[in-house]
Amino acid sequence: MTEPLGDGVPKAVPFDDDLPLLGIAAWSGTGKTTLLEQLLPHLGARGLRVAVIKHAHHAFDVDQPGKDSHRLRQAGASPMLVASRARVALMMETPGRKEADLAELIDMVRPQRPDLVLVEGFKAWPLPKLELYRPEVGKTLRVAEDPWVRAVASDASLALPEGVEALDLNDLEALSDWITAWPARWPASQRPRERSCDEETAP
Repeated sequence: MTEPLGDGVPKAVPFDDDLPLLGIAAWSGTGKTTLLEQLLPHLGARGLRVAVIKHAHHAFDVDQPGKDSHRLRQAGASPMLVASRARVALMMETPGRKEADLAELIDMVRPQRPDLVLVEGFKAWPLPKLELYRPEVGKTLRVAEDPWVRAVASDASLALPEGVEALDLNDLEALSDWITAWPARWPASQRPRERSCDEETAP
């Protein structure tokens, strides 16, 4: 179990050179899921097998009441694994947790040996991130306060800290190229960027 930083967020996430991770961080309303939906076919066409871990901010259920798996889970099966030749689903109750444990979720996808794991949400967690930013959402940029942000994709011209790449949020090909190159950059990217004096003194 990772050591908590607060609200269930740890000070560190265990990294593995063979399992590249990239967080996709953005405020609600920016269009994270829509962009990922557009990007995934491009990444697949480039030969990448991509796993996605998505954070949900509320109770959710992927099972259907009345189905055998739902009845058995309600009866106390934890975890409940249901499988067919088409797909596998693992469902488990996690009562009493303040936050989902990202490290545990990463371990769940590790045996599938994806080329890359994209983590949607979990924006407070300490892992390298691509920030998506639209000024019209009316929120502040996270890059100034989060040294784990390695690039910002936006539909506007922005002043970014040194060492942070600027990407065009509307250029799917360029975004796909950047993400496709991420696994090769991953071993050298498993630490936060060095923050400048301006960043450290910014309000």
